[in-house]
Amino acid sequence: MDNVTVGIAEYKIVKAPSKIMTIGLGSCCGVVLYDDINKIAGLVHILLSESINGGNIQNKSKYADTGITLLYEQMKKSGANSRFIKAKLAGGAHMFNFNNPGNSIFTIGEKNVKACKETLAKLNISIVSEDVLGTSGRTIIFDTMTSKLCIKSVGKAEKFI
Repeated sequence: MDNVTVGIAEYKIVKAPSKIMTIGLGSCCGVVLYDDINKIAGLVHILLSESINGGNIQNKSKYADTGITLLYEQMKKSGANSRFIKAKLAGGAHMFNFNNPGNSIFTIGEKNVKACKETLAKLNISIVSEDVLGTSGRTIIFDTMTSKLCIKSVGKAEKFI
């Protein structure tokens, strides 16, 4: 069984019995799409909420609006059935405590979570579970055999969603 790691602003797709993971989700979001019938899963590590125009960008995986759509399309090409694809979402933490919470630069995590949810809704993909916002960074590991997402945060017990 492989453990496939996804870096920042990357996506990858695996088939059972592999696990797929990403490390260091702070304000970033990790979006797992999976088809538990065909045992195919993909993970995209979203850095920012939206691309400016969506069309002419170098790395579509970087943004919620283009990255999730790209992952969804590539999963279908890899054998996932769109009727069975569901999502799990983690990340979007508020990592820094500044005295100016109204400043948009300090709400990146919230914007990322909102954009991920909006994109999933547009694609008609239901979110089965989520562990978002808060103030802790996360490492996530998705198991294609069990469809469980393990979430590890410093100083907290591992949890499975």
